[in-house]
Amino acid sequence: METYSFKDGSSVASSPISSPNISTLLKIKVLSWSKETGLPASVHVRVCNKTFNLHKTLLCTKSGYFKEREDQLSEIEIPQDFPGGAETFEKIMLFIYGCPTLIHPFNIAGLRCAAQFLQMTEHYSTSNLCERFDLYLNQVVLQNWDDTLVVLKTCQELLPWSEDLLIVSRCIESLAFTACMEILDPERRREKPMVMLEDLMNQPWEYTTVEKIINQDTWIKDLTDLPFAFFRQVTGSLRRQGMKERYVSPLIVFYVNKCFIPEDQTNTDILQRALDLLLTRDKAYRFIPVGFYFACLARNLKHETLVKLQYQIVSLLHTAHTENFIYPKAWSGNVAFSQELLTMENLFVAYVSTESERHLTSSPSNVMRVGNLWDIYLSSLPYDQDMETKRFIELIETVPMLFRESHDQLYLAVNAFLQVHKAISQEEKGSICSYLNCQKLSEETSLELVQNEQMPLRLVVQALFVQQLNTHQAFKDCSDSFRFTNSADFSGSVVPTSRPLTSQHSPCTDDETGPRNRPLCFLMQKDATLDEYESTSFRIHNLEEQLVSLKKTLQSQSNPKKPTCLGKRSASRNRSTFGQVTTACIGSVSFTSQRKYANRLLRVLRRVNLFGSRKTNKSER
Repeated sequence: METYSFKDGSSVASSPISSPNISTLLKIKVLSWSKETGLPASVHVRVCNKTFNLHKTLLCTKSGYFKEREDQLSEIEIPQDFPGGAETFEKIMLFIYGCPTLIHPFNIAGLRCAAQFLQMTEHYSTSNLCERFDLYLNQVVLQNWDDTLVVLKTCQELLPWSEDLLIVSRCIESLAFTACMEILDPERRREKPMVMLEDLMNQPWEYTTVEKIINQDTWIKDLTDLPFAFFRQVTGSLRRQGMKERYVSPLIVFYVNKCFIPEDQTNTDILQRALDLLLTRDKAYRFIPVGFYFACLARNLKHETLVKLQYQIVSLLHTAHTENFIYPKAWSGNVAFSQELLTMENLFVAYVSTESERHLTSSPSNVMRVGNLWDIYLSSLPYDQDMETKRFIELIETVPMLFRESHDQLYLAVNAFLQVHKAISQEEKGSICSYLNCQKLSEETSLELVQNEQMPLRLVVQALFVQQLNTHQAFKDCSDSFRFTNSADFSGSVVPTSRPLTSQHSPCTDDETGPRNRPLCFLMQKDATLDEYESTSFRIHNLEEQLVSLKKTLQSQSNPKKPTCLGKRSASRNRSTFGQVTTACIGSVSFTSQRKYANRLLRVLRRVNLFGSRKTNKSER
């Protein structure tokens, strides 16, 4: 009995092994048997529209199926569901006539099922075909990974016979056992580590990247190529045989990843069932990147599955990447209430609710990262004219302000919204910008804000004041550092201070301990200028009200082209600190002039700041 071990990647749809003309060979054997015994071929057997002339006596001695029909007419019709069809029946007949044919993994499953259909067991003849085929399966096929895979794939077309005869289960148990041995590697044959999902935790989920990773391990690639019905049984067998969940869960994830590439309805059904394998086990969650769950959210899944996915995303949201977020389509319209935006909003609301119940016991860095992720998402939305100010404010308030360590990304989101809604009122603009805290803006963002024409005047002046306050504090710290350095050099004594001043901890340095990276509230708590900041903000607010009132008065004049001036423009304008302008000429009130003055003041402050840094370098020398 010849054997064959499948080693290449050929498809199992057709056998790559050449075989003789079975039909011709069977006719020759039938004629030879007739000459030897002198008995004619008296039975006409019809299989799948093909007729065979055979000897009744020989059939009845080998097959229980024909034995039971021995007294019937000379014609027998084999049912259409005969496993393997006419081609397999021809090979079985060759065995009956004493001509051994080629047996290999591509046809063994069909031969075994056909032999069982014809009841070719030991009850009718010793060393019958059922026993011989089982021997080949157990001693040859199931001892080889590739042969087992081939047989298992051919069993798909032989259901339910292949399952009833336990061919499928025997192949699956063999594959699962080999996979467990591959991971344990008792003989230390592996040259590289096992493919795991930990390497994908800190990078966006990309289908093509994951596909390349899958191909690194042959056993993973082979198992993920199986039909889902067999793959599900393989995962069950792996768990029964003791494989740890940290290896089983990635296998399911890799299988689901294959369903993403061709996006059709059939794969959606497979994706749904594959996720059910994953989401029913709590231990699997911590081994799976959150980007994978986001990728699944974009598919048309059952509500129960979507709820489970969202639950897992919330628990891992601090590890997410914005590249994996789901965004509304710019061309779809109604971005404010699109399904994608509502889904993302619900995820972050759930995270905030979870953290509130925990009383913010999670890592502060995780909480701040989630707040920053939401602001990045808002800054990337394709805003349209239909989104109202009220809706945008609701999006900002989705994450509490205490979740935001920096307001740089929030500024970008506000700016993106204002760029699309340039016609909104000053009151609406002020309501939106009131969420921006100039003390939490970086220097680069603060400079951009001051030069942004869409920002309200009040916010611009606040940003300028914060810049001036930082410069004032920098000069103060530099002066303290200079006095300490000189006193140490000339007197040889150290003046006690509240904290040690070294070259590494100099307030003029730009490292992480320097004042530029310290929270502004920390500086302001130690500085008496906090009251000045509050009073200035109050004055700015009054100024805005006065400007609005003056404009209304201007509009009520009977002759708007010739405004009545209370004095000469050049003599009546008094400039106050931080760009406040008081004018006696109503017609001269202009936001443009205020912004030009603010820009000039900013350039002066930057020069002062540069001078301070140079002075610091000299003192360090």
